[in-house]
Amino acid sequence: MQLKTTCVTLALLVLGGAANADENLFGYVRGSEVLPKGAGEFYQWFTQRSDKGSGMYRAIDSKTEIEFGVTDRFQISAELNAMSLKTSGLVIDGYLPADKKFGLRLQSVELAVKYNFLSPAKDDFGLSGSASFEYGVLDVHSGQKKTEYELETQVLAQKYFMEGQIVWVGNVGVRAAYEQRKAIANLPQNFDWPTDPEMEISTKIGTGLSYRFMPNWYIGAEILHETEFETEVGQERWSLFGGPTLHYGGDKWWSSLTYFQQLRGGGEKYLGQTDTGLHLIEKTKNEIRLKVGYNF
Repeated sequence: MQLKTTCVTLALLVLGGAANADENLFGYVRGSEVLPKGAGEFYQWFTQRSDKGSGMYRAIDSKTEIEFGVTDRFQISAELNAMSLKTSGLVIDGYLPADKKFGLRLQSVELAVKYNFLSPAKDDFGLSGSASFEYGVLDVHSGQKKTEYELETQVLAQKYFMEGQIVWVGNVGVRAAYEQRKAIANLPQNFDWPTDPEMEISTKIGTGLSYRFMPNWYIGAEILHETEFETEVGQERWSLFGGPTLHYGGDKWWSSLTYFQQLRGGGEKYLGQTDTGLHLIEKTKNEIRLKVGYNF
């Protein structure tokens, strides 16, 4: 048994095209691997969110992240998040007060930690826990000014099959946020824009499966279910997204491209919303995410 485990571990580390530690095979779900002690990784993400079923809505999110392996089981990271937004012909009571257009602006900063309990290469099944704290200054939906404090914890599972040719990951997470919007002048008549502090709690469950179809190249699919509860309204929304991912992993850098489509959703709807089977107030119909990572 020990010999078998050692052989599998070596195969995962040296076979051409095998994923490196904490290499993101997916756009939205994360694996359990961590960086080894002293290793670092730089990420750049871009996510486009578009189409609320009416008018014009397009947001681009930018995430710049640095990770560092403190030990072989524990890593830390810091993130700088920005966003750009273009909306027109769409006003949603309490969420989108007016047409808005701006280029990339600072949206939030985030610190995170990740601890690996079991390694998918060495222990046959991977299991990690992560926690992150985020301080935000812009609302990611409307682009309006808002102060936000957010804490998120996740359990991350991962397993290799066929000596790493197939990779499965599963995530369960809980997020708690304290938010307060800034007042806006010249709002539409009778427009609801609450500025009292709000508390939100949301959960997410996601999974993904990826297949290495040639050296360094993976193709896969992932799915993510999220639901959110707010102070006064209870369950405010839920959504189910899914889509394909294409991944390339080299010796020093890697990249992943994911197309995510909202499959189902529910909760609050805006006046005149025609897609009754989707949640289109805080979510959109489509998302495209590009990730690029560099190991150093």
